[in-house]
Amino acid sequence: MSPRAPLERRKNRPLREVLDDLIAHARDTARRSKEMTPAELDYAQQRLEWLADEVWRLAAGGGGDAG
Repeated sequence: MSPRAPLERRKNRPLREVLDDLIAHARDTARRSKEMTPAELDYAQQRLEWLADEVWRLAAGGGGDAG
């Protein structure tokens, strides 16, 4: 790990929070996927895609609200 990594985490808190949400949602979906209804799976996929888009936007330097 580079010496800059902890600094980056402190500087880009919104990115860190969205990444944490993405990881938690992916883990929860993987754990529960066999028990989920098709509607729940569809929603979980949509949310994963939205979170991934948010990570990309924040990592690319976009700030503020996505809309």
